[in-house]
Amino acid sequence: MNARESLLLPDVQSSSDGRRLPIQRVGVKDLRYPIAVAGASGIVRTVGTLQLTVGLAPHAKGTHMSRFVELLEAQEEALTHSGLLLCLGQMLARLEADSGRIEVAFPYFIRKSAPVSGIGSLLDVEVTMIAEHLPGVQPQLTLRVAAPVTSLCPCSKQISAYGAHNQRSTITIEAVLRAPLDIEELVRLAEEQASCEVFGLLKRPDEKWVTERAYDNPKFVEDLVRDIALQLMEEPRIRSWKVTSENFESIHNHSAYAELWGSND
Repeated sequence: MNARESLLLPDVQSSSDGRRLPIQRVGVKDLRYPIAVAGASGIVRTVGTLQLTVGLAPHAKGTHMSRFVELLEAQEEALTHSGLLLCLGQMLARLEADSGRIEVAFPYFIRKSAPVSGIGSLLDVEVTMIAEHLPGVQPQLTLRVAAPVTSLCPCSKQISAYGAHNQRSTITIEAVLRAPLDIEELVRLAEEQASCEVFGLLKRPDEKWVTERAYDNPKFVEDLVRDIALQLMEEPRIRSWKVTSENFESIHNHSAYAELWGSND
């Protein structure tokens, strides 16, 4: 089909709709796409799962779905805070919309060194970046990280003659940003407030270190969210925040869970 024939085809999506109902979000969801992410330690290549949506005016029958994918195809730079907001603005212009949202979720890999041997390995954390624009409101960027950590039960340690039960936990921090904030910074904040951080690879001296580190630093699920919240409250680059902790209990068939949120305005 040549360009002239294409122009003669009817554009049904651009026709008028008589129901006169606006749609808050319409677009594409669960679109997987290779991306590069600019991090504090360099470029991380990964695969993103994207959701791109815009608001649809009451008179419009539909949006142009192909334009969302065309937008992604045009992106050549590594993903950054400013780049995602720029992409959001381009999407609104291309789709002729006054509101829109881009959400991209991806595994992000951080190279870590074991605490005693120094041996290196990669640790994956789940990251989501969300750029959103609503009518009459400044565009907003949200960064969410889900970091694995170790937690050790203070009660178990106190009442036991020896040992204490511990488990792997997931700390999720969601921050609405005033200014750019590196993924690694939020991950490190979660790790520093946990009983101990986790590593992809440990030798025997490292295993001894992390076991004793957790034993010397017991934390309830409530302690985790409160200690992290205190750090988030002191961060001027964050406008509002939410922190959750899920402890996958080693002595129960359920998780312990806590959630705390607040604003720095």
